[in-house]
Amino acid sequence: MTRTINTRRALAAGLGGAAALLLAAAGPARASDHLDTPSVIADPRADIGDIFAWTSPDRRKLNLVMAIVGHGFSKDLAYVFHVDSGARFGRTTATTTISCRFAGAGIRCEAGGDEALGDASRPEGLVSRRHGFRVFAGLRDDPFFNNVKGTREAYDAAAAALKAGAPRDEAGCPAFDQATSARILDRWRHTRGGPAQNLLAGWTPASLVVSIDLPAVSRGGGLLAVWGETVDPKGRIDRMGRPLTGNALLATLEPDAVSDALKEAYNHATPATSDAFIPEIEKTLGLYDAFDGECGNAVLADRPAGASRYLNLAVLLADDRLWIDSAGTRCTTLFAVELAALAGRRDLAGDCGGRTPNYDAVDVYRSLLATGGLTGVDDGVDHDDHVHSDTVFPFLAAPDGAVYPARKES
Repeated sequence: MTRTINTRRALAAGLGGAAALLLAAAGPARASDHLDTPSVIADPRADIGDIFAWTSPDRRKLNLVMAIVGHGFSKDLAYVFHVDSGARFGRTTATTTISCRFAGAGIRCEAGGDEALGDASRPEGLVSRRHGFRVFAGLRDDPFFNNVKGTREAYDAAAAALKAGAPRDEAGCPAFDQATSARILDRWRHTRGGPAQNLLAGWTPASLVVSIDLPAVSRGGGLLAVWGETVDPKGRIDRMGRPLTGNALLATLEPDAVSDALKEAYNHATPATSDAFIPEIEKTLGLYDAFDGECGNAVLADRPAGASRYLNLAVLLADDRLWIDSAGTRCTTLFAVELAALAGRRDLAGDCGGRTPNYDAVDVYRSLLATGGLTGVDDGVDHDDHVHSDTVFPFLAAPDGAVYPARKES
C-alpha cells in the first residue's frame, strides 16, 4: 500500500468544499467505535469497539488489541489486523496481515508464514508455531473510558445554539459566545449535572490480543500504520484505526438515517479509499473547532476563514490508521507521530504514539480538534475503573471475578 498526504489532499479538493451544517436534533451518542451502524448492532460479535497498537519498551514487539463489543467471537467471521509500514510518515510501502478465525474452542491466526492454532483463552496466550507472535482471545475489561452521556449533553447544547441562529463562518465554524462555549464544556465534564461517569465501566468485550515480532511487520520501514476489520464471506462489516473517527466525525448532528447510511459506507471503505468522506469530516471539524469559543485554532487548521480551512486535518483523519514510530523510546501520547511530523511538535519526537490501553484518548482527540492542543476538552473521566498494563501480556485487566483453572502439563 502506498499512500501520501499530498495525493489525498488533491483528491479531496476535487470533491468540493464543506457543506452547510444540518440543524437536526442529534442522534444517540456512542463510544469510540462501539455500536456505530445497524450492521454491527445486529451482530455485536462483528463490532470493533476499539483498536490499540503500541510497541514494547524494548522495541522488539508490536502489541495489538481488538476489543469486540459482543461478549464472544463468531466462527463465521475473520478478525483481521493490517499493519502497513514505511520509512516516512504518510507513505507506506508494505503490509502485514494478521488474520484470526474461530472454530469450537480454538483459534487459528496467521501472520505471513507463521500461524497459531489451538486454545488462546488463558492469560499467557498461545505461541505461534515459529514463535513469531503470541495471541490471546477471551473476555477482558474494556479499557476505553468515556463520559458518553456528558458528551451527548455537550452536543445537545451546541445543537441548541445552532438552532437558535449562531452564525457560521465560511469554513462552517459557529460563532459560539463565551456563555455558550462555557456551557458546552461544562456539560462535557459532568453526567446529568453530577460527577462524570464512565459509561463502559465494568464492560467486558471479547478481546483479541496479539504481540508480534517487529521485523515481521516492518518490512517497509520503521513507521507503522495499523487498522483492523471484521469480515464475513460477503465482505467487510466493520473497520477501525484511530478512536472516534466514525462515531465523532461523520454526521455528528444529523438524523439517524443519514448517519447510519454514511457510517455503513465508511465501514465498507478502507483507509486507502476514504477520500469521499473528507468533505463530511471537514464539516464536522468546523463544529468541533467552535467548542472553545474560538474558530481557527484546531490543529493543522488554516487561520483564514476560507472554506478549505480544515482540509489538511480532514485528509489526515480520513486515513484513520493508528501511526506508530517503532523506534520510539516511550509511548505516551495519541497522535504523537502525526504531531511530530506535521505540527512541529519536536517534544513528541521519540514517542511511539499509537494507542496504549491507558491513553486518555477521548480528551486528547477532542482537544486537538477544539483547541489545537493536547488539553482543553475534558470529559471528567481521566482513567478506567480497572488497571491495565502496556507491558504485561495480555495487557487488558481480567474481568471481575475471573478464575482460571490450573494448567495441565503436557
